[in-house]
Amino acid sequence: MLKDFVVEALELATNVEEHLLTLERHPDDLEILNAVFRAFHTIKGGAGFVNLPAMVSACHLTENLFDALRTGKAPVTPLAIEAALQASGFVADQLNELSNGAAPDSLASMPAELKDILTQAIEGKSEAPAPAAAAAAPAAAAPAAAPVAAAPAAAASVDGSASVMKNGELDWPALYQALVPGAAAAPVADSPAEAAPVTAAAPAAAAAAAPAAAADGEPKAAAPVQQNRRSTDSPGGAKEESIRIDAVKLDALLEVAGESVQAANQAAVLLEKLQQFKFEGTAAALMSTLAETLGRASRYSSELQRATLSTRMQPVGRLFQKFPRLVRELAKDLGKDVDLVITGAETEVDRVVVDSLYDPLVHMLRNSLDHGIEVDRAAAGKPNKATISLNAWQAGSSVMIEVFDDGKGMDPDMLRGKALAKGLINEHQALTADEALQLVFLPGFSTKEVASSVSGRGVGMDVVKTAVEKHRGTIRIESTVGKGTKFSIRLPIELSIIPTMLVRCAGAPLALPMAVVERVVELPETFDEVGGAPVLRDQGRPLPVNSLAGVLGYEPGNERVGIVMAVPHPYILGVESVEGTADLVIKPLTAIHTAGITGTARSAEGELVLVVGLSFLLDGCRDMERTAVA
Repeated sequence: MLKDFVVEALELATNVEEHLLTLERHPDDLEILNAVFRAFHTIKGGAGFVNLPAMVSACHLTENLFDALRTGKAPVTPLAIEAALQASGFVADQLNELSNGAAPDSLASMPAELKDILTQAIEGKSEAPAPAAAAAAPAAAAPAAAPVAAAPAAAASVDGSASVMKNGELDWPALYQALVPGAAAAPVADSPAEAAPVTAAAPAAAAAAAPAAAADGEPKAAAPVQQNRRSTDSPGGAKEESIRIDAVKLDALLEVAGESVQAANQAAVLLEKLQQFKFEGTAAALMSTLAETLGRASRYSSELQRATLSTRMQPVGRLFQKFPRLVRELAKDLGKDVDLVITGAETEVDRVVVDSLYDPLVHMLRNSLDHGIEVDRAAAGKPNKATISLNAWQAGSSVMIEVFDDGKGMDPDMLRGKALAKGLINEHQALTADEALQLVFLPGFSTKEVASSVSGRGVGMDVVKTAVEKHRGTIRIESTVGKGTKFSIRLPIELSIIPTMLVRCAGAPLALPMAVVERVVELPETFDEVGGAPVLRDQGRPLPVNSLAGVLGYEPGNERVGIVMAVPHPYILGVESVEGTADLVIKPLTAIHTAGITGTARSAEGELVLVVGLSFLLDGCRDMERTAVA
């Protein structure tokens, strides 16, 4: 029951934060006021039944605030927004602690600062007192209190006078009556046997907290309950449309589905080889039936794989909705006026990718706020309000995520000078503007002279690149001085299966991600040279030619097939032969690290295939070259 409450309450708390930031821009929006009121009311009801007194107290006071705001008894002031944000932050912190395994009785009590700012907002004050700023992280600063001592205070804040302690323990029937409007008429039992029916009703009442709130003057039809919740009106109510499944079980199912596809493909290849022999009579009929059966099995296994993959897909909006408040608070700390514009929140991607993107995007947004956005924008001839755009969209089998700020941009010459001064590069490296911009990803690189609480210690952007490449993604920077900077992340939509081109080098089977394959060309016996390096003119443009076997450390053979790579700086990759395309189930390399290789897979014939890394190919196979030189 506690686990289900935490999952649903976290969703409500996240939505509340988003509503509050919208309310700050549209203070007269009655619909948002009602939505926030209902969310805190619902969380309060559930928190009471799982014995979270501090959360009950915070939600009850915030509920009172929004009741006053929506009825016009108190104005929507900056203080009211700040108080509500602090309350939602406190609630979210407690829920996250519970989600991470903390015991309910180990949670901190509601901070006095939070109670004070909520009370002042209810009284209609418009400016926060000086100490209120310290309440931004109440969960971290508040001392833990004994749960038994905190419970009476929480209960008293619910109805002003009720006591929920009985013989030194929580009186659940009394708490039920205090929390659920209209429940006062229920008999309060003195014995455990008499109390059983009342306490047994608690879980059902928690689920029905929002409908029951109509007695508080709340519209019944507006309860923010997810569509997948059971109807509590009757045993024959609407059936539950979705269920929660442990992610580990989904991963195991995906593994089995992938292996079944591989087995079906391998069986199809074996059947094709068998059909080269001549069969007669009963054997021929059996072969025909076997071919039909294998075709059906292959079709079903592919459907199973697609269906399983779809269960792991999640919209990036679940991640994006965490950032408006982060940008708002950091911009306020830095004394900047910034508007965060989000588009493409509905774009779906593998849940593992979504979960791994939070820290990289936080670093990028902080970088844009601190380094990119100017303090005095008027002097630069720009509007006072800066804009940071967070965009996502699907591009083939990849998802693109861009972070753009209309700030001062980055000077490649300055970046190169900083890197040289810190000894991160030598004078023969990063000669082009594009290469100089990528220097910000080097560990220890920073343009800040003095480290601050936001940036300047030379960590952050290298962590971003590492996190993105861990999931076979890439990140690039484009910047124009005086105009702004754009970070572009490219990631596979799903991680375990990727479309590949199968090639052979020095007799070794290799797979290249189709995301970077443009087309296949024939290579001549001899090449033109530029600076001693082979070059082939393709569609009027001279492209450098690299030997895939050479850059991976194989002995180069007779490479007469070239693959034109669709990358920021196009080039041609020479291979011995191309053997077709395939959707491969990728197994990451965990025990060893081989530069240029991201994982392994099995071909339809059952042969072990090495998968070449996407970032390695996007960088023009330069990682291996640098390693070889070192």
